[in-house]
Amino acid sequence: MSKIFMQISRLFLGIIFLVAGINGYFVIFGFEPFIATSPEAMALFEFEYLLIAEKSLEVICGILLIINQFTPLAIAILSPIVANIFLLHLFLDHSLLILAVMLVLTHGYLLFYYRKNFMSILERKSKPSQ
Repeated sequence: MSKIFMQISRLFLGIIFLVAGINGYFVIFGFEPFIATSPEAMALFEFEYLLIAEKSLEVICGILLIINQFTPLAIAILSPIVANIFLLHLFLDHSLLILAVMLVLTHGYLLFYYRKNFMSILERKSKPSQ
């Protein structure tokens, strides 16, 4: 059961970030986005290179999650993005707070599921590889 829930969580996050990243490229190139964007979020991207960098990471990580390759790396890269999305919708724009909470819960579950991949990062005194 937990493996099925992990697959659903991985695909959910992958699809959400792939679609959000592609939607961001519509904004970057001056087209009308196919999903409404938060004006508060767009105000934070005063410099276009930040939007390009974030949306590129979202597309890459979304693809990695969908094809199930480098999943722990994609989860690690998406961690600050998920935190930023959650905090933005918690404090500035409450319109998509439910989606932000779902992202946090899903991302948290994947972090828990892949926790053994991250344990070596938390070592107090690491041993150099030989």
